Amino acid sequence: MVRLKFAIELKYEINDRASDFIFNIHAAQTHCQSVVTEQLYLSQAVLPMIHTDPTFGSRYMRLKADSGPLTVRYDATVDIAHHFELPARLAEVPISQLPDKALPYLYPSRYCQSDRLRKFAAREFGHLRQDYWRVQAIQDWVRQRTTFLSGSSDVNTSAVDTLIEQTGVCRDFAHLMIALCRALNIPARFVTGIDYGADPALGPTDFHAYVEVLLSDRWYLFDPTGVSPPMGLVRIGTGRDAADVSFATMFGAVTSSRPVLHIEAIYDPANGLTLPRYCSEALSSYGESAG
Repeated sequence: MVRLKFAIELKYEINDRASDFIFNIHAAQTHCQSVVTEQLYLSQAVLPMIHTDPTFGSRYMRLKADSGPLTVRYDATVDIAHHFELPARLAEVPISQLPDKALPYLYPSRYCQSDRLRKFAAREFGHLRQDYWRVQAIQDWVRQRTTFLSGSSDVNTSAVDTLIEQTGVCRDFAHLMIALCRALNIPARFVTGIDYGADPALGPTDFHAYVEVLLSDRWYLFDPTGVSPPMGLVRIGTGRDAADVSFATMFGAVTSSRPVLHIEAIYDPANGLTLPRYCSEALSSYGESAG
């Protein structure tokens, strides 16, 4: 089991009389990821409303803040019990056999225009060995062809843009991999969180985005950036693409500062807690089934 302790601090200046916010910064609670401790701090005396998505365990917090400064800080410790599987045992699932809840992740979405990439994906990957190996090949292709460059994209950048420009940040890598998988009729979805183990040379800890792909009867983790071991990925939100799981949505005239994040791993082998590491097995952190 992996135990990760992290903190998120967000600062805003509200220029209107009042503004509404929707945050998606709480650690998700799933069959594989449990919240050990958590604490929320709000600098204004407001009462937040928190809704938990029954499917993904994602938690959304709504609040209305008054004019002036607002600081939101969330601290949590989570335990993640990964499911390990041999890649050779994982197969692509025919459309006729997909669970109903997986169907939305076959379709194009705002940032993942898989319908525009069908011919390209078939030409690049259609001849490859199928199942886990083809998904792995897509991940490796995106990683090798795309340069990680902070500030190289914005909120309008799509998978097609990233394919053309060949640069991006984690969300762009994830969108491109998802679009290519869907173009081959492989369900894939977008996950937000925080990652442990990234090279400090990449800059301060930030929110991270990665990919889940349905193989056999589970959703398995893939991180096309390769910046950290998949065992070090905390789950916050799950959706079709970044439009579904923004960490903060603001309604009104609001100025934001750069988020400040921190994450550490707790090493306690006597109690079964190990450090995140790279491994040859496929990893799942979602739950018991492919729902």
